[in-house]
Amino acid sequence: MDFRRIAVSAIVLIAIAGVSAPFANASLAAKKPAPLSVLVTNDDGIGSPGIDTLVETLRKDKTLKVTVIAPATNQSGTGGKVTGGTLVTAPATTASGYVATAVTGFPADSIVYALDQGGIVKKPNLVISGINQGQNLGSITALSGTVGAATAAAARGVPALAVSQGLGTTVDYPASAKQVVRWLKVHRKALTPAKGKTVKVVLDNLNVPSCPAGTLVRGLQAVPVATDATDALLNPTDCASALMNPVSDIQAFNNGYATLSNLPVP
Repeated sequence: MDFRRIAVSAIVLIAIAGVSAPFANASLAAKKPAPLSVLVTNDDGIGSPGIDTLVETLRKDKTLKVTVIAPATNQSGTGGKVTGGTLVTAPATTASGYVATAVTGFPADSIVYALDQGGIVKKPNLVISGINQGQNLGSITALSGTVGAATAAAARGVPALAVSQGLGTTVDYPASAKQVVRWLKVHRKALTPAKGKTVKVVLDNLNVPSCPAGTLVRGLQAVPVATDATDALLNPTDCASALMNPVSDIQAFNNGYATLSNLPVP
């Protein structure tokens, strides 16, 4: 038996094991997503179930730093209105007890306070507005406070996502929360570009139907905002529909799809 050869082989194996382990750990570390700061707001008010569901979902991802600044009361349908002047705020919590700031004013005022009046120290990587109670599609988009807040953020150079859950027998907020998580996975890298690179400012409007019992959301469709007045806005959602290739957000939504529409950045 060649003991010298065995000894050399053992030394080589030990050396390889000692070197490979750190490289494996480094590889795993490299795959870990960069920390992401997310500002959450809405138009239904700080105590609404939609924003609570969204925040509780985002909190599960320990790489996200979540800050909540939202209207003190329901401000639905106020679009992009702003109060002007120094805004009045107060400490608050979401329904589940997450620490937040309540703004006396419109949804867009929450963005003004956060980004223009020192409400947060550092500009966030992303603003998420929602989850709204009720869909924001077609012509309603321009009147939506949910979209108004997201638009105010995008106008200030922060990527933004407006999220709305469709009306139904029950409003299925977790369905929207799942779509937000998927959206984040797709856009995560773009929201934290390499040093020296500029982030692309996007303004997306996400709507998710509340499907009747026994049916599920049919998937996600990237579609433009409807401009056809004949496209019925509040038709019952048919999540068992067989329609394929919808041409607008309303048509897709009414036929059981979650919709994603890219809106112009001001």
